[in-house]
Amino acid sequence: MRQPAPSFRGLSPASVVSSRIASRGSAKRDTKPELLLRRALRAAGVRYKIDVGAIPGRPDLAIPAARVAVFCDGDFWHGRSLRSRLAKLKRGHNASYWVSKIRSNVERDRRVDRALRHAGWTSLRLWETDIRANPQRTAAAVLRAIARKNTLRRKPRRKKRGAITRASKTLG
Repeated sequence: MRQPAPSFRGLSPASVVSSRIASRGSAKRDTKPELLLRRALRAAGVRYKIDVGAIPGRPDLAIPAARVAVFCDGDFWHGRSLRSRLAKLKRGHNASYWVSKIRSNVERDRRVDRALRHAGWTSLRLWETDIRANPQRTAAAVLRAIARKNTLRRKPRRKKRGAITRASKTLG
């Protein structure tokens, strides 16, 4: 169930040139925080896939065996400290556009998280400044999510009834 793209009708960027510069400046994949996290996960022996389009929200990293989707979210674009961020944006240039843009990004992130949960995945959102500050700590958070999923998926072993029956027949 795809949601329609947010409409920014009536809103416009400051200029075509500034919009183009901003778009070029925000990489879609292989960002510095993403590379730091990948390096830390690789060092911990975690196998992952990159930029998987078949999973809702196209996570930056996916661990299919544990059904864990990892997003390396930029503080500005994904609304870290949303209240203070929106307050600053409201005082800035082209406020209505930016407030609407960041709010729609946050709403989209929530929709993606719900879709992943519904599909049986765990969504893990990590902030870029946290990854940059300590990649090993954020990798440990991913490892904990993987461990949680693996312990939930394991079923207790049951004894086979057939084996007991056969043994009792041979004895009797």
